[in-house]
Amino acid sequence: MKKIKIGFAMCGSFCTFSESIKQMQILKEKGHEILPIMSFNAYNLNTKFGNAKEFRKKIEKICEKSIISTIPDAEPIGPKKMVDIIAVCPCTGNTLAKLCASITDTPVTMAVKSQLRIKRPVVIALATNDALGGSAKNLGKTLNHKNIFFVPMHQDDYEKKPNSLVSNFNLLEDTINLALQNKQIQPIFK
Repeated sequence: MKKIKIGFAMCGSFCTFSESIKQMQILKEKGHEILPIMSFNAYNLNTKFGNAKEFRKKIEKICEKSIISTIPDAEPIGPKKMVDIIAVCPCTGNTLAKLCASITDTPVTMAVKSQLRIKRPVVIALATNDALGGSAKNLGKTLNHKNIFFVPMHQDDYEKKPNSLVSNFNLLEDTINLALQNKQIQPIFK
């Protein structure tokens, strides 16, 4: 596989950070260039899942680049063709709603908008507790959006969290490869 420039954008689904960073490491080890991008919350908040500063250090060490953490720094990603593809991994229901409504108020939403305006692909690795509830309409709309592709997802705990979906992060690379061919990996729901 040829070397790909990947914008790796992370939102605040903190419980999936370890898996997301694992996929970032795998992509880097395969020789791809990774440009890290983080939402304000992902960049700044300490949670029970880890310390923000420690996550940032780990990400910058993997990527060998500084994290894009401001809207002005994310804006030129598209016009300057800084990446071949953007993977939002993880993508929260909040960010999905913003993308669906064309709201640009974080570095991640700016990066995605910037990429889409030059008709380049964006991969979404959704992780949200309300994907089959309040976010279902946004998921449905975004599934039909040109140049947006989804990592296959599943219900992570259908008994305790029946509206929750999480992407199968181990399918991120396959989703990226197909998205670069303008194809959606199937099935989307497992």
